[in-house]
Amino acid sequence: MTIATRLTGAFAVTLLAGSMFSMPAYADPDSALADLESTVLSKGPNGEDPSPASSLELTDAELQKIKDMKATAAIVMHYGGNDWSRAQVEGLQDQFGKMGIEVVAVTDAGFKPEKQVADIETVMAQEPDIIVSVPTDPAATAAAYKAAADAGVEIVFMENVPPGMKVGEDYVSVVSADNYGNGVAAAHLMAKALDGKGQIGLIFHAADFFVTRQRYDAFKATIASDYPDIEIVAEQGIGGPDFAGDADKAASAILTSNPNINGIWAVWDVPAEGVISAARVSGRDDLVITTIDLGENVAINMASGGFVKGLGAQRPFDQGVAEAILAGYGLLDKEAPDFVALPALPVTKDNLLEAWKTVYRVDATDKIQQSMN
Repeated sequence: MTIATRLTGAFAVTLLAGSMFSMPAYADPDSALADLESTVLSKGPNGEDPSPASSLELTDAELQKIKDMKATAAIVMHYGGNDWSRAQVEGLQDQFGKMGIEVVAVTDAGFKPEKQVADIETVMAQEPDIIVSVPTDPAATAAAYKAAADAGVEIVFMENVPPGMKVGEDYVSVVSADNYGNGVAAAHLMAKALDGKGQIGLIFHAADFFVTRQRYDAFKATIASDYPDIEIVAEQGIGGPDFAGDADKAASAILTSNPNINGIWAVWDVPAEGVISAARVSGRDDLVITTIDLGENVAINMASGGFVKGLGAQRPFDQGVAEAILAGYGLLDKEAPDFVALPALPVTKDNLLEAWKTVYRVDATDKIQQSMN
């Protein structure tokens, strides 16, 4: 076994059994946040128990078999306009390169299901052996993915699975961040910044998207169970594709209707950018924002002591590596776990630079480092 073909024990996790999600109530947010880095709270799209990414491996002999196949892969993204998507693609390309697999296409559906269906049909003309993809709308794209599976393509899903597709038959596995855990992290970080009391608003993703619903459910449940002195006074959904612009409008409406509000949670970093804009225009320098996903713009805001006080980060590069290894399982007809998950990473200004390197495998950008001063 080589380092190139195994995710190391740095991402070993404690897997919680029993109920769909189980998390003890904490009086101290810091204790909860520390536990999240070694615990996966999410289950898979069909209720699957999570397997740690650290369990995935290819032996040297298996790796050579894959190289001899001279396989090709297509990466079919739901959306390519953020740091998370770019890191996913980079992780996939890096690991595929080590496996001798050529990436023949990388597509961006712009969060439009009809565009993603067309993307799948287009890449199928190149006859890839592998497709790695996150469905924009599981139901609307199901037929296109099923057609690819029926043609013999090894499919590895990110985050979600279209209805009617069977693991081990239509697809190899699904890999996800601990989206429920990241929602929990964002809630504890909000509570910590507000000293456990205040009024908050939520800006959620108004779509049938499994992972963003997990974040929303987790944030609300954690606030309700652990922080009785924090009241959710407003909620607004956004549909995109201009998620920053939609969130700007939603946050402006929330701030206007609730002048005493103390904080707003946004479902990921791009909508959080819209909340930052609304807070600036409204002159709400005291507003606390928490979110999910470590993008450069929210990192710069956090580094400079701005509105963003904390976020739950995914590990997209390592998620891409795991997806590529699982694609290798598919090529080898090797039994794969149904659902693989990587733990959440709570981030504040205190650990921002270290977290950036963990998430993206490179030092924080110059803009982030300069903002820390």
